[in-house]
Amino acid sequence: MGQKVHPTGMRLGIIKDWSSKWYARCQDYADYLNTDLRVREFIKKKLAHASVSEVRIERPARNARIIIHTARPGIVIGKKGEDIDKLRTQVSEMMGIPVHISVEEIRKPEVDALLVAVSVAGQLERRIMFRRAMKRAVGNAMRLGALGIRINVSGFAESHTTYGVIGIKVWIFKGEIIGKQN
Repeated sequence: MGQKVHPTGMRLGIIKDWSSKWYARCQDYADYLNTDLRVREFIKKKLAHASVSEVRIERPARNARIIIHTARPGIVIGKKGEDIDKLRTQVSEMMGIPVHISVEEIRKPEVDALLVAVSVAGQLERRIMFRRAMKRAVGNAMRLGALGIRINVSGFAESHTTYGVIGIKVWIFKGEIIGKQN
């Protein structure tokens, strides 16, 4: 089969941006990376019901900025901002520096691959037939502007059913990014 290129690594800096942006001295690099991974895992676990697609972390000069991309920002923020304040204090304790959290809404969650995979996984857990769940996801994505979609039921997002664990991978083609002339 030969060597395989990591799909995210190949696109970084061209059509995809880094999920963490910071500079570190050699002795601090491992600590920063480990903290970022723990914070990202904590946020995704705490906000599992809020349809979180991406968590970006930036560290400018002794503080941190965390950008949470979600389809349901009201759940992340909570009533009068209570939930986001709790999250901010918990994350700042984990990181040991002041943290600013901003929430960005995903306008079309039906065209976000991770959210589609989680949606199909949830439907499979509720015992909806897998073909019907996949066809519904394909129809919604195509209706909202995707040019193509591929769903593979054996992969990334996991669905825990009575029969065992089923994986779901989703690829969504939204159009060519490189090659467009302005």
